[in-house]
Amino acid sequence: MSFASKLHDLRVAQRLSLQDVANAVGISKAHVFNLEKGITANPSMDLVVKLAELFRVRVADLVGENPDSADQPAEMVALFRDLKNLDPGDRETIKMMMETLKKKRERDG
Repeated sequence: MSFASKLHDLRVAQRLSLQDVANAVGISKAHVFNLEKGITANPSMDLVVKLAELFRVRVADLVGENPDSADQPAEMVALFRDLKNLDPGDRETIKMMMETLKKKRERDG
């Protein structure tokens, strides 16, 4: 499930309006709407933390990066575990490779 979908589902489940969420985390109602629709795809970490606190969930659960989450494919969980076992230099190399791939994907769009 995407960040946008999780954010929407959490807001609806807690019966909060877009404005309620906006007021609670210090952003505009339009920004909340754009986050829920996936129009704004990269919120700041500060904002993600505020949203996680508001909805009383872990940041990892909100952004879909909890490797123990039931909705993650087994191969993703295995990759995450392998990554945790690498030394810091190897993790940095993989991080740089991932950044390169993301930039290429954005360019090829």
